[in-house]
Amino acid sequence: MMEEFSQILLLFISTILVNNFILVRFLGICPFLGVSKQIETAFSMGLATTFVMTLTAGATWMINTYILEAFNLPFLRYVSFIIVIASLVQFVEMFIKKTSPVLYKALGIFLPLITTNCAIMGLALLIPLNNYSFIASIVFGFGAGVGFTLAIVLMAGLRENLEFGDVPEALQGVPITLMIAGILALSFMGFAGMIAM
Repeated sequence: MMEEFSQILLLFISTILVNNFILVRFLGICPFLGVSKQIETAFSMGLATTFVMTLTAGATWMINTYILEAFNLPFLRYVSFIIVIASLVQFVEMFIKKTSPVLYKALGIFLPLITTNCAIMGLALLIPLNNYSFIASIVFGFGAGVGFTLAIVLMAGLRENLEFGDVPEALQGVPITLMIAGILALSFMGFAGMIAM
């Protein structure tokens, strides 16, 4: 029991730091660069993505285990996972629009684009590939969302501070943003030797 708990904990930590979806796997770059201009908006986007990733992990595990594998239909994985992700994003979008119109407006086009966020599809496809259990899948999805949120909030904080910096004209805008993203990715690669997972 204790060994299983430690494996789940290692999976959670390694998904956040060692195998971060944005900075190590390079999935979900569009919202990472597009919504990381303000910390509040980035954090809200991270929470919405974490919610969708966690639910996607559980739903895709059940669909894959009880329908696709049980009836020998693995070729329907992509289609079924896309339907699950799109449905969950619609649910999140309706909820945010109803509860916080200001946040809904701030997230703009990036909220419905969670549907096409490759990080979520990558998560759904990695679960059957790694043969995770249901609990491990949920932890993996939640950890991936927390790692996504951490990366996007770090980037937003750096970009907010950059507004007060003296950036050369040639590097302003996209060039300095990509340089910061690269340095963040390098820093997260430093965690690679800490946890073997």
